[in-house]
Amino acid sequence: MEQFTQMPFVPSRVCAGAVSTAAQLRASLPVTGEAAALVRRTQESLARILAGHDDRLALIVGPCSIHDANAALDYAARLARLRGKHTDALEIVMRVYFEKPRTTVGWKGWINDPMLDGTFRIETGLRVARRLLVDIHALGVPAATEFLDLMTVPYLDDLVSWCAIGARTTESQTHRQTASGLAAPVGFKNSTDGNVRIAIDAVEAARGAHHYLAPSDDGALEIVATRGNRSAHVVLRGGKVPNYDAPSVASACAELRRAGLPAHVVVDASHGNSGKRAQAQIGVCEDIAKRLAHGESHVAGLMLESHLVEGRQDIGPGASLVYGQSITDACLGWSDTVELVERLADAVRERRRLTGGLTSGLTSGLTSGELQAAREARSEMHAAQAITH
Repeated sequence: MEQFTQMPFVPSRVCAGAVSTAAQLRASLPVTGEAAALVRRTQESLARILAGHDDRLALIVGPCSIHDANAALDYAARLARLRGKHTDALEIVMRVYFEKPRTTVGWKGWINDPMLDGTFRIETGLRVARRLLVDIHALGVPAATEFLDLMTVPYLDDLVSWCAIGARTTESQTHRQTASGLAAPVGFKNSTDGNVRIAIDAVEAARGAHHYLAPSDDGALEIVATRGNRSAHVVLRGGKVPNYDAPSVASACAELRRAGLPAHVVVDASHGNSGKRAQAQIGVCEDIAKRLAHGESHVAGLMLESHLVEGRQDIGPGASLVYGQSITDACLGWSDTVELVERLADAVRERRRLTGGLTSGLTSGLTSGELQAAREARSEMHAAQAITH
């Protein structure tokens, strides 16, 4: 009979190193008054857009993921010029993603492995991520990110104007709870198979108040009480089939109304809506732009993956990386990005001419006759104000 030999117990988890607390990192890389004001203004503007009280379009645009601070700052400087040019039509926020969800294994982002070599210098990752956010805000550009590992939230959330919860974590109770306490608007993506109902459930949960355990800025566990995030919303990112088209948006908005929620969504031009083909994002944006120009009011925002150089590249030992090109999902290049931003801004301006400047919060549900009457009333009000002044 074969004898069983008991092996010594070996822990499957060991301490690989200590990290600074969020309070320590914030103190060493503080937010300037100008940056804090930019974050507050952008959060408030996005909240108004998502509620239908501002007729501009929210545009979350930038690299799929960050892996090079110099390229990211180059991109931010260019984006700052576009942001200034189109501020009347677009609220442009730079996509600054430090974490990448993985179906199995792979590079999990700049915080987890900032050297791109499997050394997992997470303390360094937290520091370079926060430094980059400080530097991007110094250029006058607000930032958007995805919170995947919730331990990173207190290290970065004071420099985030918009946040995504990804398709793989939308059903997570801990992510919904955390979202309920964030100052930034939070977009919950539909599931990878296209299920929008779970995103709507997540929005309802995040809009509610919660009590839960979480680490404090000083590193100790505390009981957190939240009031709810009134700007939580749905992001349509496609699934087995795209869902950026007008019928899909209408269906999602109908479900939102049934849930007693604002009928406005953000559309992700990448992922399931592009079939993970960077150039296909152009078609998505063109379609959205045409609908906006014809009065579409339920699409409050658009997400776009772009970088300085089109495409993607692999990392690995000895790899010579192309400056400004993604190492995760393929992105559009800068020239295509500029053209799409111009197209979307023009579409918003055309919609404004069509509606007489009325916001979707006022025009939603109106017949064409009622809309025309509202435009005429607005024109008469402006004429009366001009005479008074």
